[in-house]
Amino acid sequence: MIPLLTMVLVIGVVFLAAADETPIKLGAVNPLGDITGAQMTKAMQLAVDEINAAGGVLGRPLELIVMDSEFNPAKGAAAIEKLVTVDKVDVLIGGMSSGVHMGEIPILKKYQKVTVWAGAASHVCEDALKDCDWYFHLHPWDYLQGESYVKGWADIVDKYPDVKIHKVFVAYEDGAFGTTSYQGTVAAFKDWDVSGESFKSAALGGGDYTAVLQHAKAANPDLFLWIGYGADALPIMEQAKAIGFEPPIFVGSPPGWPVDFGKSPLANDVVLYGMWAPSMKNVNPVSKHFWDAYIAKYNEEPATYFCPLGYTNVYIVAQAIERAGSLDKEALIKALEETKYDSPLGETVTFTPSNAIKHQGFQGQKILQWQNGEQQVIWPFEYSTADLVYPFHFGGE
Repeated sequence: MIPLLTMVLVIGVVFLAAADETPIKLGAVNPLGDITGAQMTKAMQLAVDEINAAGGVLGRPLELIVMDSEFNPAKGAAAIEKLVTVDKVDVLIGGMSSGVHMGEIPILKKYQKVTVWAGAASHVCEDALKDCDWYFHLHPWDYLQGESYVKGWADIVDKYPDVKIHKVFVAYEDGAFGTTSYQGTVAAFKDWDVSGESFKSAALGGGDYTAVLQHAKAANPDLFLWIGYGADALPIMEQAKAIGFEPPIFVGSPPGWPVDFGKSPLANDVVLYGMWAPSMKNVNPVSKHFWDAYIAKYNEEPATYFCPLGYTNVYIVAQAIERAGSLDKEALIKALEETKYDSPLGETVTFTPSNAIKHQGFQGQKILQWQNGEQQVIWPFEYSTADLVYPFHFGGE
């Protein structure tokens, strides 16, 4: 017969062992049908697998549970509800699209679960999350992006004496994304002569940019900026070339580019905005590790900055839980506030107050340029991978 004390010890050991195997659940809501959400999800799983292979967090494995928002605010909200009430996740992560996030925010505020959100740039989302101490945000807000572009172009003009920017024309898609982005551009660049005109995006049934491009050509801008979606990218370039519109600086600002856009000769020397580019794969040891590990696991290259952003998202949460020593809400918030993470996007992430929320991570975007099929970083100069090609000519001719 086994002595009672021995039985208690055995049961206790078994119980503790079982408790150690209980996963810490991270719940993400990503648009899985889009390359941004698909690659972000893969990068999150890569981070989870790496952390579990190294022993997990607090001796427990991480589990990633992902819901598809389908770029639909109602589905995003329903996904948050399920992750909290059914899956009982410990932390909410991921996400992109300000429109979707506006639908999710009431549910987030209902449960006040610790949240480290990767995407969404609209200050309207930020305003709706004022005084939510449990909310941490990674992607720069729209006005932070605008501030970074103002500084970036000022630095570029200083470095490249041939570059002159006084007159700017903005062609923007006529939805909320394009309209608010255009308004933000006008507000940010107070020293520029900015004018603009809307168009109907190919993503929403449009695709004829002839009129707006003709008006842009007549305005003879130093810098032309179009704000739309990936579906607009090649048609705009084709139609601009057809009418002989070659501004000295040709900028495109979609949330994501078509996968094969860089293979087109029309892409060469087009400027773009973003948080990261594949050319940054060797910018620091974390970036190199992320690049190599992602390709080894998925046999494809990261193509969107949401990919390293998702990887960053998981590591920031995992390291904070380890520092907190538990999943206690207040301890975890305090640990997240102490974040100092060297990210594959180049920057070291910390959380500081922004206009309305207490915990903002990244502070701006980078200015990039398509060169010979690759996105090169032009600014900030500390991450620069190539010099600016100026002025723009179709096909780099």
